Amino acid sequence: MKHKLLTGAAVIALTAGTAQADLLFTPGEGDFNWESFEALKSMDLSGETVTVFGPWLGEEKDRFESAAAYFEEATGIDVQYSGSDSFEQQILIDTEAGSPPNIAIFPQPGLAANLAAKGLLSPLESTDADWVRENYAAGQSWVDLATYPDKDGNDQFYGLFYRADLKSLVWYVPENFEDAGYEIPQSMEELKALSEQIVADGGTPWCIGLGSGAATGWPATDWVEDMLLRTSPPSVYDQWVANEIPFNDPAIIAAIEEFGAFARNDAYVAGGAGTVASTDFRDSPKGLFESPPQCYLHRQASFIPAFFPEGTVMGEDADFFYFPAYASKDLGKPVLGAGTVATITQDSKGARAFMDYIKSPLAHEIWMAQGGFLTPHNGVNPAVYESDAQRKMGEILLGADTFRFDGSDLMPGAIGAGVFWTGMVDYTGGKSAEDVAADIQNTWDGIK
Repeated sequence: MKHKLLTGAAVIALTAGTAQADLLFTPGEGDFNWESFEALKSMDLSGETVTVFGPWLGEEKDRFESAAAYFEEATGIDVQYSGSDSFEQQILIDTEAGSPPNIAIFPQPGLAANLAAKGLLSPLESTDADWVRENYAAGQSWVDLATYPDKDGNDQFYGLFYRADLKSLVWYVPENFEDAGYEIPQSMEELKALSEQIVADGGTPWCIGLGSGAATGWPATDWVEDMLLRTSPPSVYDQWVANEIPFNDPAIIAAIEEFGAFARNDAYVAGGAGTVASTDFRDSPKGLFESPPQCYLHRQASFIPAFFPEGTVMGEDADFFYFPAYASKDLGKPVLGAGTVATITQDSKGARAFMDYIKSPLAHEIWMAQGGFLTPHNGVNPAVYESDAQRKMGEILLGADTFRFDGSDLMPGAIGAGVFWTGMVDYTGGKSAEDVAADIQNTWDGIK
């Protein structure tokens, strides 16, 4: 496992050599919510085993197990986790064969919904849904993402989201902004005005790249999803994802054209609009770091620093801000992202207890302190985040009025991972939004 230096409030004594040698942080020390750990001790689960199956491998597996260790220590239960890079296929095999784990952690809610419709998930209680509404930022959004029809067609609440990803971000180089006298925009109107100002000053505002091998086009789908959340109510987004309104509905065409206002403007894009589809998304942020800068802004999810130049220091050499909403549209602060949802696939006392543990702040904080973990849980202590950047992303999640899951991941594969991708490439190449959207809808009609 790669060892990382723990910073800030998370720098506390490790417990190697003590009676609690399997615990990464000493109970009672640091800024963690140890009250939730003490409360777990009222549950005696000695002799119980709970099996957990999920998508996490390597370092992520280690971090999940380090969080689960506190549940084991407090209750006496044995948590047995296994991960797979073929999770989606294996969970279908295991559940349909009657040999599922107690807990399955789904990277996409659509797959969980499919199993719920077959009667292969155990619903949680209505009180669990109430808890999420009260304790997660944009709580109703998270309830909706884990509510699916059961085998009789009745909506049930099935899961708790544990670990989120954030997509509604714009990246920039602080030194470039300081040199040019630019301020962080607080609204979409200000972001568009900033783009115009950069052009007027002789610069190029945006770096945009859609290239991703066989998956070329997916970065544009994120742009469109973010734009739809900023131009229409979230109910329109939900109807679109479910194809309850057609892909060529005027609201969707307008969101595509909002993306086009940036991506199809030669003055706005480094290299010109003609390079957008051919530029690899991993290479597209490099223009931020050129001297003079080839661009000043790059919209991409929280993972993109992995492709920044080696040695880039977050908060100094690069930083980010929330991809802002329109001040004039009164749609609050929507956030686009993704996440993993924990569900019960084989009910037991231990499985229910583990779901209760996921509600505790500590279950989130142990992973937060190690990095690579964001949460909408408003009961956690942000001080334990591994870095200032992670803490700032966490604040964006906590400030969201609406959270929506990546729409292309919720659509049928032939759409969300097919013609939506290729259609966006066609659009950046000059095809009209109306024609692109109509073609996508025709494909969707053909697979129904």
